[in-house]
Amino acid sequence: MIHNSSVIDKKAKIGTNVKVGPFCYIGPKVQISDGVELISNVHIEGNTRIGSGTKIFPFASIGTQPQDLKFKGEANSLEIGKNNTIREYVTINPGTEGGGGKTIIGNNCLFMISSHVAHDCLIGNDVVIANNVPLGGHVTIEDSVVIGGNSAVQQFTRIGRLAMIGGMTGVLKDVIPFGLSFGNRNYLRGINLVGLKRKKYENKKIMELDSAFKKIFSSKNLHENLSKINGEYKGNDLVEEVINFISKDKKRPICTPTSE
Repeated sequence: MIHNSSVIDKKAKIGTNVKVGPFCYIGPKVQISDGVELISNVHIEGNTRIGSGTKIFPFASIGTQPQDLKFKGEANSLEIGKNNTIREYVTINPGTEGGGGKTIIGNNCLFMISSHVAHDCLIGNDVVIANNVPLGGHVTIEDSVVIGGNSAVQQFTRIGRLAMIGGMTGVLKDVIPFGLSFGNRNYLRGINLVGLKRKKYENKKIMELDSAFKKIFSSKNLHENLSKINGEYKGNDLVEEVINFISKDKKRPICTPTSE
């Protein structure tokens, strides 16, 4: 069902059972999969693909030019997965040449009112971005992350799987998987024990992760601390995930239990 006040370019590809409410615009390179719903006043342009079952609320702006002064009109794209909810006034930009040209969003995510996804962001599945949260360019957010309202995430920051960011947090440093991070300049408060239990991880694994957490952050030299526990938690995939996250990019600052 397409409202007669909406403008859809003839070259756009629209799936079956798509609902387009009043005063929407869909550009020529846009691909919309089956069962997508645009409530009203939704603007979608650029080389943008939207997965099935996604619902987009009024005044969202999707696929418009990146807010990057280095952008010179190069080819780029935006990929949004299945069953996402994109609320009012959300803005999502495509990639740039400096970041591979793609912004990618997974499945089953919730973007609350006035959140922003900048160019070249990579967002996993089951992510919740609360109201008024801007993500800078090149940010990576892994699966099942929750970011509280009015927080801001600096460009190039990584946030690991199942991490939780408290409201009004300035995220300047990478947050490990399963971490709880808070503060005007984010610090690590501990492990997301509630989230781990909800995911039904074994208590033994959670306790070992908590033990490893204390050893990893026992001093400022994280990589030296990692070498000391090498092999101690073998077989615990949660601990290995944290170790791999820290080791993957040694140039990036890691959020620690101090606010320095």
